[in-house]
Parts: sequence; structure tokens; C-alpha cells
Amino acid sequence: MRDNNLKAIGTMLVGVALFAFLDAALKRLTADYPAMQVVTLRCWASIPFLLLPLILQGRLRELRIADPKPHIVRAALGLGMIWGYIYALSVQSLSVTYATYMSAPLLVAALAVPFLREPVPLRRWMAIAVGFVGVLVALDPSGDVNVAGALAVLFSTVCYAFTVIAVRFIGKVDSTAAIVFWFLVMVGTVAGLLAVPQWRPLRFEDLGLIAFCGLTGALAQYCFTSAFRAARAAAIVPFEYSAIIWGIAMDWVVFDVDPAAHVLNGAVIVIVAGLYVMWDESRSGRALDLSPE
Repeated sequence: MRDNNLKAIGTMLVGVALFAFLDAALKRLTADYPAMQVVTLRCWASIPFLLLPLILQGRLRELRIADPKPHIVRAALGLGMIWGYIYALSVQSLSVTYATYMSAPLLVAALAVPFLREPVPLRRWMAIAVGFVGVLVALDPSGDVNVAGALAVLFSTVCYAFTVIAVRFIGKVDSTAAIVFWFLVMVGTVAGLLAVPQWRPLRFEDLGLIAFCGLTGALAQYCFTSAFRAARAAAIVPFEYSAIIWGIAMDWVVFDVDPAAHVLNGAVIVIVAGLYVMWDESRSGRALDLSPE
């Protein structure tokens, strides 16, 4: 069990790093293309990298699904999640976006009450409240906050939390490959249709960056899925918070943006609250399922 946990933690850390590189590439693309077009490119660029190993291993049958309706609901939520996230990246720094998005585990814990009938004790509600205070600190409403970006990432976080709840149900009957594949196909198709009125021709010099998005997205997805299969979520989810380090590093090195003190302070509050929720869940004998499949 210890070896499995160590392997899963290492895989999670690699996955978080890959997602950070993906986000930096997406942020670059938003400088030249509308957010919905970037959503389309991100989804369809990942599909070949997902299909290739399934074809080579003769596992295409895993793409069958029992019922398309829950996948359609999840795809609708996922469209809002990815659009809000990419739009936020286009108007604010990675570190601010990450600090806000780190509240997702707290939101999942709160939504588990009405949707999964999981009891949440008062101490955990207090930790969730503290975590959302950390989000406000990171956004710094009294300062020069980008309101549109803040609302977009909060909207994305809510959609993400609901997609996690949806995966809890879908994952009981369909494979991981099917969940990921049909999510990408449905979101990519609808996003493409919505992007048509503002679609901009792809520049040749951006094709490599788009392919990079597809590769890093597929590899990161594989790492996250492998990590959650190898160990309990409570053992590895805390390491997802390493994303804030990558966000600050990417802002500093790639985009020449220094991290603001309020972002760091808010991130610390959110992370501490999230770690407490994870620890309390683990102690009570359950573990939050936060796989981003």
C-alpha cells in the first residue's frame, strides 16, 4: 500500500506539472483566438492521443457507454467548466486563477450533502467557509480585481464540482476511456459550433502549440487517472495543490508576472482548509473522489 501511494503521488505531481504547461499554452492561444475556439482546439487536439493507445492495444470496445444522457449532462457542465477556465486565463494571471480554482475540493465536499447524501459535520462546514474566505483574499475585492475573470473562474469551479458529482455516477457503469473520450467529443463539437461566428483561421506557427496542448492534455489526464486508480483520493488529492507553485512559476518565467502577496495569502488559506477537509474525510473512513475525468 505504501509503494502504491508513493507511485500515485509521483504520478499526480507529474500530472499537475503537465496541466500547468497545458494551461500556459492555452493562455498563449487566447491572445490570438476567442476562448470558445481555444476550447474546441484543446478538446480535439487531445482525442488522437487518447485514441492511439486504445487502437494499438485493441481496446476500442471500452468506448461503449450504457446510456448517453448522463454523458450529455456532464458534457454541458464541462463546456461551462472549460470555457470559464480558459476565459479566466485570458484575462488574469495563472496564479490568481489557480488560487481560486483550488477551492474546488471544498465545493465538492459541500455538494456531496444534497447530491450524494453524504453527511458533513459542522467542523467541515467551518473549514469550507474558511476556504472560501481564502478565495476572497486571493481575489482581493478591495483592489484592482478583474471582475469578469473572477466570475468566470468561479463559474468554472462550480461546473467542475458538478462534473465530479456526475463522474461518481457515470463511473459505476462506464470505463474511464469512455468517460474521457465522449466528454472531449461532445464538448469539442458543441464548442466548435458556438465558435463558428468568431472563428479565426489557424496560423501555421500555432499548429505546434495546438499539438502540444493535445499531447500534454492527454498525458496529464492519463497521469491523473492512473494516480486515482492506484491509491485513495485522500492520499493524493493534497498534492494537487502543488499547482499553485507551477502557476506562480509560469507567471514569473513565461509571462513576466510577479505573484501578488494577496494571491499567496489567499492560496495558503484555501490549501490549509482543503487539506483539513481531506484529512477529516480520511479520518471518517471516506475519501473524496475528485478525479478530473
